[in-house]
Amino acid sequence: MTRFILSFFGGIFSLITLGITMVAVTIGAVFWIYGQDLPSYESLAQYTPPTISRIYSTEGRVIDEFAQERRIFTPADQIPDLVKEAFISAEDKNFYDHQGYDVRGIAAAAFDAVRSRGRDVRGASTITQQVMKNFLLSGDRRAERKIKEIILASRVEGALSKDKILELYLNEIFLGQNSYGVTAAAQTYFNKSLTELEPNEAAFLASMPKAPSDFHPVRNKERLLQRRDYVLREMRENGYITQGVYDVEVAKPLLSVQNGDYQPYHRSLPPRDYFTDEIRRQLTQDFGEGEFFSGGLSVRATLDPEMQVQAAESLRIALEQYDRGLGRWNGTGKTIPEDQLGTETAWREALAGTPVARDIDLESTWLPAVVLEVGDQSMRLGIEGIAADDARGTDVPRSDIAWLRGSFFDNFDRGDVVHVREMTQDSDGSFIRWTLRQVPKVQGAFMAMDVNTGRVIAMQGGFSYQDSVFNRATQAMRQPGSSFKPFVYAAALDSGYAPSTIIIDAPIEIDTPQGVWRPRNSSNTYYGPTPLRTGIEQSRNLMTIRLAQEIGMDTVARYAEKFGVYDRMGRVLANALGADETTLFKMISAYAQFANGGEKVEPTLVDRVQDRWGRTIYNHEFAKGNERVCEDCADPNLPPGRGPRIVDNRDRMMDPVTAYQLTSMMQGVVQRGTASGVVDLGVPTAGKTGTTNDAKDVWFIGFTSNIVAGCYIGYDTPRPLGRSAYGASMCGPVFQRFMTQAVRKYGGGKFKVPEACEFMNIDRFTGARLGPNASGGNVVSECFRRGEEPMFGVALDGGWAMSGNFDVIQPDGSSRAREVTTSTGKKAVVGPKASFGTLSSGGLY
Repeated sequence: MTRFILSFFGGIFSLITLGITMVAVTIGAVFWIYGQDLPSYESLAQYTPPTISRIYSTEGRVIDEFAQERRIFTPADQIPDLVKEAFISAEDKNFYDHQGYDVRGIAAAAFDAVRSRGRDVRGASTITQQVMKNFLLSGDRRAERKIKEIILASRVEGALSKDKILELYLNEIFLGQNSYGVTAAAQTYFNKSLTELEPNEAAFLASMPKAPSDFHPVRNKERLLQRRDYVLREMRENGYITQGVYDVEVAKPLLSVQNGDYQPYHRSLPPRDYFTDEIRRQLTQDFGEGEFFSGGLSVRATLDPEMQVQAAESLRIALEQYDRGLGRWNGTGKTIPEDQLGTETAWREALAGTPVARDIDLESTWLPAVVLEVGDQSMRLGIEGIAADDARGTDVPRSDIAWLRGSFFDNFDRGDVVHVREMTQDSDGSFIRWTLRQVPKVQGAFMAMDVNTGRVIAMQGGFSYQDSVFNRATQAMRQPGSSFKPFVYAAALDSGYAPSTIIIDAPIEIDTPQGVWRPRNSSNTYYGPTPLRTGIEQSRNLMTIRLAQEIGMDTVARYAEKFGVYDRMGRVLANALGADETTLFKMISAYAQFANGGEKVEPTLVDRVQDRWGRTIYNHEFAKGNERVCEDCADPNLPPGRGPRIVDNRDRMMDPVTAYQLTSMMQGVVQRGTASGVVDLGVPTAGKTGTTNDAKDVWFIGFTSNIVAGCYIGYDTPRPLGRSAYGASMCGPVFQRFMTQAVRKYGGGKFKVPEACEFMNIDRFTGARLGPNASGGNVVSECFRRGEEPMFGVALDGGWAMSGNFDVIQPDGSSRAREVTTSTGKKAVVGPKASFGTLSSGGLY
C-alpha cells in the first residue's frame, strides 16, 4: 500500500515536473524564435528625435518655430525628479527594480483579463517596453509584438542605464496637442518650463500617455481630473510626495492654457511673417525639408525686429493711402450666416473661426468684426475681443465712410465680416471712434539690407502675411522700369564713357515685329544734347535707349546678369528701360554693389545655422564668395582708437571709380532729379525711381553709405495704377519713412571716394568743362579716372540719323539764353537753342 501511494505521488510529481519542463522549453523556444530577427536596439544610444527648429532675431529672441512634431529634447539630468516620479508612478512604479519587464504586472493583467472574460484587457508594459514599442516595434496589440517587446526590453536594460531609458521615454512620448515629450507638453498646457511645474501639473502631464485624446483638458475635464488625482495618490503611496503636499495639490483646480487659465506660449512669439517664412523656404532648399522641420536647428536671423516693424508700417501706409483714394469698399469677402447671428455667443464663435487677417497693426491693431445692424447714420458691429457693453460702444458713424462712394446700405449687409480699429487723439491717445479698415487690393513689397555684409534687416512681402502668404519681395516677377537704368549707365561708364558724355535726347522710331515703336520721355518733351548725369537724374528714356544702342545690348545684358538682376536677359532695346521682369530681392542686392564700391555681396536672411548639438553648419561670414576675415581682432596690442582690419575675398563686380561715378549721378536723382522733394535724409543718399508703362509698377530703390532699401507697388495682376502714380510719389515716401529711422539707428556718412578719382567742374546741362572756381546751380564736380583724358564736345546718338532744333535745358526748365563760365575763366552766352544741322548715322557729332 505504501509503495502504491509513493508510486502514485511520484508519477504525479514526474508529470508536473515534465509539464513544467515542457512549458519552460516551449517558452524558451518561443523566445528564441522571436529573438532571432529583432531590430537592433543599438540605435537608441544615438537617439536623435524630430525636434523643433527655432529662428532667433539678432537680439537672441525666438521669433518663430517650425516642426512636424513639436518636441524640445531635454537630457535626463535636466528633467526634474518631480516629473520623473510622476510618470513612474503613473506608468511603471517598479521601474527602478525590474529588468525591463514586470512579472507581477503581467500576471495581474492576465488575471484581470481572464476574470472579465476578455472585457478588461489592459497593458502591463513597463516604461522600457513602451520605449521598445515606440522606437523599434509597431503599436499593435498582438501577442507576438508583446513577446518581442519583452525580449528587447530585457536586452536594452543590460545596455542602457535607467536614466537613459527614462530620457528616451520622456522625450519621445506623445502627450496630445501636437506635443511630443514632457518639455513641449509643459509649454503647451501651462506655458511653463519643467522646473516651474507644480506636483499637480506634473501629475496632469503623467495622465496623458494612456490616451491623450481621451483626456482633453476641455472636452474631458472631469475624466482628466480623476486621472490626475489618481497619479497624485500613486506619488504619495510611492513616497514621492508627503500627505501634506498631496492634500494641497489634490485640492487645486485643473488649470491649463486650453481652458484659458494661462496665456498660450505662441502669444509670446510675434505673428509669423514674410521674413521667417522666407527663411523656411530657403533653408528647406539648402538642408532639405526633413532636416529643417525635424532637425532641431537654431537659426540666427539677420532680422532687426525694430526695423521690420518700421518696414511693415511704411509700406502699409502707402498701400492704404492709395486704396482709400479710390473710394471703393472691397471688404474681406467673408460673411457669417444669419442663423449664427442670433446670439452673442453664436456670432463670437463664428467670428473667431473666420479666416481673416489678424496680424495688422497700423496706427492701432486691426480687429475682425461682424456687421450686426446697418443704419442710415451709423452701423453697429460685433467686435472680436470687445465686450458688447464696452464704454466706447461698437458703432461706426456715417462720417467714418466719407471717403467711400455711397452709404452704409450701399456697401454693407448684416453678417459682413470687416476690419475695424480705434481712432484716437494724437495729443493724449483718447478714444474718438471706431473706424472701418480694409486690406487693399493693391499690393507691394519692401526690403532693406546692409550694403557691406548682405544682411537683410527687414523684408515685407505684402500688406498682411495672414491675408496673403505670397512674398512679393522674393517671388513676384515685376518690371523694374526706370529703376533698371543704372545698369545701362554702369555698363557705359565701365566702357569708357563719363558722366559728362553727351547723348542726344530726340525722337526715335524703331521697327519691331509688332510694328513701329516710338519710345518717349515721361514728360513728352525732347531736350537735345544732354550729359549722362542729367539723363539719369531726370530719367530720360530716349537717352537710355541711344546709350544702350551705342554700347550694345549684349554689354548691358551681361552687366545685368553679372549683378544678378536676371539669369538670362533678353537682348532687345525695350529691356534697357526695365521691360524684362525680375524681383525686388534681386534689385536690392544689385544696388548694394553700387553702394559698397563695386564689390559682390551675397544677400542673406540668416547669419548662422547650428545643429541640435550646437555645431555651426552655416555661417554667412564664411560662405563661399562672401568670406570676410578680421586680421587683428585677437591682437591685444591693437592701438586705442583704431578699429580692427576686415579683409574680404569677394569678387569685384565693377571698377570702384565707376561705382562712385554712378553713385554720384544717383545722388543727383535725390538732390534735383525725379526723387527730389520726396527723399531727404540729412545724410548722403543716392537712388533711382522707376515707373513702367501705364504705371503698372512703381519703384524706388535708394541707399546711404551702409543701408540699401527699396519698394515696389502694383496689383498682383498688373493693371494701371492711375495717371498720378509714379515711383517718386508712391514708393519714395515709403523709403523716406523707413530710412529716417534707419539713419537714426545705423547712421550714414559720405560715400567713399576711390584714390583713382580726379575731380573737374562740369556744366551738368551741357557737359562743358568749367574752371575750378566756377559756381552756380549748373556746376557739378565730376569724378574722372586718373590718367584718362575726358572727351568733350562729342555727342552720341546711338546710330539714328536725325535733324532738328532743340531747346537747351536750363536750371529752371526754361529755354532762354544763359551765361556760363568757361574753362579759361571767361564769360560766354549759350542758347537759347542748339542746332543739329546735318547729322550722320555714325552716332558722332
